[in-house]
Amino acid sequence: MSIDSINSLDFIGIETVKEHFSLTALQIQQFTALGELYRDWNAKINVISRKDIDNLYPHHILHSLALAKVLHFEDGTQLLDVGTGGGFPGIPLAILFPNCHFTLIDSIGKKIRVATEVAKAIGLTNVTCIQERVEEEKGKFDFVISRAVMPLGDLVKLVRKNISHNHRNAMPNGLMVLKGGNLDGEIQPFRKYVEITNISNFFVGEWYKEKSVLYLPL
Repeated sequence: MSIDSINSLDFIGIETVKEHFSLTALQIQQFTALGELYRDWNAKINVISRKDIDNLYPHHILHSLALAKVLHFEDGTQLLDVGTGGGFPGIPLAILFPNCHFTLIDSIGKKIRVATEVAKAIGLTNVTCIQERVEEEKGKFDFVISRAVMPLGDLVKLVRKNISHNHRNAMPNGLMVLKGGNLDGEIQPFRKYVEITNISNFFVGEWYKEKSVLYLPL
């Protein structure tokens, strides 16, 4: 893909990703390709709001990568992305951490198709996409990741069974969730254990000001 063929907003987005993360030439190519791929797929299967597709990099890709600002996943880390939709946060993180494995699940088949085809198109070999409900997933993982698919308490009940007891990272295994808005009521049952990091600590922009990463060791 040539620079001339890149949407100007995507070019700005790619440059922003490069500012925050040290990337190989392959990773730059993969992040660059996401703009055109998601535009093409979104025209067929709506996995991102059509009003928001021009914000793909700040609202979806960089937002997903906020998890990497909280924890650098060690090689060999196994992650389960619950309710991945079209592949967020799993696909951006899989590009950034090629030596970790990401299992992306969603109950909606057309969304999993998009995630599967995008991962295939950019040559990701560390991603498995499965159409299933989280209740059906029996595997063990170091971390469960998600973008606000359900209230924290409900998610904890469903994924506790999927957390491995063998730790390999600087933080104990558990749940890492991207959330927005006022979280006081949602985190109340876990207030002694949950850690909240404001994404505006990392990324500049009004949109990030009420966005957070919640980490809950399980």
